[in-house]
Amino acid sequence: MPKSQVRKKKVYTPPSDIRPAAAGESKKPSPAWIPFTAVALIVIGIAWLVIYYLSSQQWPVESWRYWNLAVGFGCMVASLGLLSRWR
Repeated sequence: MPKSQVRKKKVYTPPSDIRPAAAGESKKPSPAWIPFTAVALIVIGIAWLVIYYLSSQQWPVESWRYWNLAVGFGCMVASLGLLSRWR
């Protein structure tokens, strides 16, 4: 039986005249305050929720009622947003 010929694929080389505009900017290290702020937001969010539940929904702000949950989880979601920018 005859052997089939092997096809050789050409290696893709991107054009040299087109470069991404943000290539140099994306490699910069992140500021030092980002991880500290993110950890602080996580701790604040967890502490807010723990205080809210242990105080039988009277603290930190009684008039906000269940919006206290939004504040606690919002702090933690904001920290995830910060951590997505950390390099």
